[in-house]
Amino acid sequence: MPLGTLDRTAPPLFNQGQSALSKLIFFGALSLFLMVADARFHIVQPIRATLGAVLYPVQWVALKPVQLMMGGGRYLEDLQTAQRNEADARKALMMQAQRASQADTLAQDNARLRELLELRQTTTTPGRAAEVLYDAADPYTRKIVIDQGLAHGVAAGSPVIDAHGVLGQVTQVLPLTSEVTLVIDRDLAIPVQNTRTGVRSVAFGDASAHGGGLELRFMAANADLQEGDLLSTSGVDGIYPAGLPVAKIERIERRADSAFARIYCVPLASVTAARYVLVLEPTGAPTAPPPAAPATTQRKRAEGKPGAGKNEKKPAAPAGAGGGR
Repeated sequence: MPLGTLDRTAPPLFNQGQSALSKLIFFGALSLFLMVADARFHIVQPIRATLGAVLYPVQWVALKPVQLMMGGGRYLEDLQTAQRNEADARKALMMQAQRASQADTLAQDNARLRELLELRQTTTTPGRAAEVLYDAADPYTRKIVIDQGLAHGVAAGSPVIDAHGVLGQVTQVLPLTSEVTLVIDRDLAIPVQNTRTGVRSVAFGDASAHGGGLELRFMAANADLQEGDLLSTSGVDGIYPAGLPVAKIERIERRADSAFARIYCVPLASVTAARYVLVLEPTGAPTAPPPAAPATTQRKRAEGKPGAGKNEKKPAAPAGAGGGR
């Protein structure tokens, strides 16, 4: 067979097509074009959304076993936590029931002791709830304004408290509002008493100490005072009812060159965050005396005149008063 008649072309099985470099250039250019087109015109977004919608059931089925395992472990943990909380709540309820029974017993014993000792029951000071409107505009004082005034029966000098202790005192009353000077104001002083030792003193406002506090002045350096002592109103001023919590001693400075100690206190009331307060009536507010009986008044007037026992007749006793001898 002559050599010229042989087919020298590669069979289709070994046909390689374009070269690898040409393919690299083509697909690289195509990828770059698609990236730029997607960044500019978002032409691939519909395809991405379609693929996401098609693959969502597959993802949902694939994630279910993992979610079941995690949910089962979380359920067991929550069940154990709930059981522990229930046990703690039962213990706390038992302790509260025991304390409640003890409190009832103590209240009954207290009532019996007061009855035996013939002591009067502690009277509750009447008060009126009020809401804090805003802080006073004066930057050199610590005052607030409440929504109760003369029209509501608020009087100047009335003590103001919140849920934690003494907040201040009403210093100016307007028809519809009132101005309250806080306990940390430097112009306010409150007679206090140490609940641990019973020693009386006066707490002065000291707005510069620790960002707002009180100070016990003119206390001897060797006075029996400790950090953490509770100070309450003594009631000797006739304004604040006795026993209201005022402050707690925070720091005591005793210096050898001074006969007095510097005692810094922290107010118990929320002097900077009070929202609702209670305005009390001053304990020394004058009250109208009870009217005297007419017979008693006439008898006193008759006894006060000279010679009344000789020349004037005594008024007859009312019917049913006293027994005849």
